Amino acid sequence: MNFANVRNFMDRLCDWLMPGNVCVIYKDGKKVFEYAAGFSDKEEQVKMTGAEHFNIYSCTKPATVTAAMQLFEKGYFLMSTPVYEFIPEFRDMKCLDENGNVAECKNPITMFNLFTMTSGLLYGYPKTLAEMKEKFNGNVPTLEFVKAIAKNEVLSFQPGTRFQYSYSHDVLAAVIEVISGMRFSEYMRRNIFEPLGMYKTFFHTPENFDGVMAKQYIYKVTETDIVKLQGTPVNEQGVLERADWGNNLVYGDDYDSGGAGIITTMDDYVLLMHALCNDGYGTNGERIISKASIELMRTPHITQEQFKYCTWGNMVGYAYGLGVRTMYDKTIGSGSLSNYGEFGWGGAAGASVFVDPKERLAVSYAHHMLNPLEWYYQPRLRNAIYSSL
Repeated sequence: MNFANVRNFMDRLCDWLMPGNVCVIYKDGKKVFEYAAGFSDKEEQVKMTGAEHFNIYSCTKPATVTAAMQLFEKGYFLMSTPVYEFIPEFRDMKCLDENGNVAECKNPITMFNLFTMTSGLLYGYPKTLAEMKEKFNGNVPTLEFVKAIAKNEVLSFQPGTRFQYSYSHDVLAAVIEVISGMRFSEYMRRNIFEPLGMYKTFFHTPENFDGVMAKQYIYKVTETDIVKLQGTPVNEQGVLERADWGNNLVYGDDYDSGGAGIITTMDDYVLLMHALCNDGYGTNGERIISKASIELMRTPHITQEQFKYCTWGNMVGYAYGLGVRTMYDKTIGSGSLSNYGEFGWGGAAGASVFVDPKERLAVSYAHHMLNPLEWYYQPRLRNAIYSSL
């Protein structure tokens, strides 16, 4: 294996725009690549070392789904189980019909709808969030926020009829709390992080935190369709600015976001990806999930009619499984070198995870830039990785 293509691509990203990046790759149970480029603090010219922590935002979702699948394996629910069996507030929901009128939901939100983002929920709900922040003095518990959504909000559509990115996995985290009887972050620590030796991964920065957090940036653009990038791209329509280090999807220290809450290092989070490409076994031999569950996760589960509402450029050729994108079609312009069934997800600040059980390949990557240009870097990074094997 020769990872020169990956290293050179990472360098080009930093020479162009990204402040700094880190990538760690496991193959056949061994770490085969680890590289950092650019800066963890661009203004102070602090070099990225690879040991930095990142907000990985939606790359949290595969971990949340893995945790929920553990409970699925133990018989706590079926995919068809209504969410109201665990959170009664989700009974008798209302939704918008085809004409935008409020109507009764024909079907309840099921666990399957949470896994597959077909619940009818969305991201946002500013009025409900503001009310909950006032009620809890700015520190909103996960389960309480989820209950408030169920009581106050109208679903965007009939559950199960289409894909829409949303708080579905935050609700999934709340269900895990109800089933397990512990905070979601505590469940994750006991059942995912510690069994795999992920001691640098957490939901809220510990009081005794002695690690380094990569500075967070944001790429601000004046147009949504930015300059098409060819060769060495030039930043003509946007500007890179320092952003606050925090995560605006975490509503206080009591909010464990199943959709966006994890803080980690790339060499730590890749341990979970390794388990998902290795029939559920970690590098230390501990098993957290079955091979059958992993196969179910990476199986396409919603129709193309439902998924047509997902128009992100980085999703060409991918279907949606249980909380992850999964490669299913190379004939529609994706041009991907990855295998069918390769799966993973990305985060709002440039974290990405790729898993390929066929190749026994696990990848974690991050560049800590909000508005991360996933449509540009993700398919190119995957191709550089596969060309290196």
